[in-house]
Amino acid sequence: MTIGSRIAERQDRVAPALAERAAKLPAANIGDVMNRMQAMRGGFQPYGGRRSVAGPALTVRVRPGDNLMLHRAIDLAQPGDVVVCDGGGDLSIAVAGDLMCSHAAARGIAALVIDGAVRDIRELAAMQLGVWARGATPAGPYKDGPGEIGHPLACGGLVVSPGDLIVADEDGVVVVPLAAAETVIVAAEAHAAKEAATTAAIRGAGWDRAWVEETLAAKGCTVVR
Repeated sequence: MTIGSRIAERQDRVAPALAERAAKLPAANIGDVMNRMQAMRGGFQPYGGRRSVAGPALTVRVRPGDNLMLHRAIDLAQPGDVVVCDGGGDLSIAVAGDLMCSHAAARGIAALVIDGAVRDIRELAAMQLGVWARGATPAGPYKDGPGEIGHPLACGGLVVSPGDLIVADEDGVVVVPLAAAETVIVAAEAHAAKEAATTAAIRGAGWDRAWVEETLAAKGCTVVR
């Protein structure tokens, strides 16, 4: 085994039925029920034509500015996968563009999440593919390697392991650890239902606001008259 240049065989992945349920929920609701600790840092922009996706992570780590292993990851990915790429946060060279993303879309991949840059923005927006990246630049990539596929990595300030549930929408990206996915989605469904009830109450001018004063009082806030 060569650290930094290796490909792991396919491992466990979140069930398709659970990903379908997650896809119906806002990423924010899913992040809320994980104590707001599992959202990737801000700055990931949705560049693809699909603006909301959920699916199992296929992880790939590349050398900044090089996309050889990302090409291989797209070839290995299964339909519905979200390819999560640690590009080191580098924005000086794009590691994906219209040709690579067209190939990903043709293979039925749900999305690419890239901690790095992309290019060919107009073309990406017309594809049935989700593409989240930290930025865009016309500078093209090298194809020399090395890199890793199928191993835990860091993306957007979070650890992502192969098979984790990735949910992304126009707010950004959240990561649900595989072992907790069922519990988290059940909780997120309940949270979404609660928020829907609150929205209905606001529209009907019936939102009980007593909790604001109660919370402040519990924290020792005093009113000066």
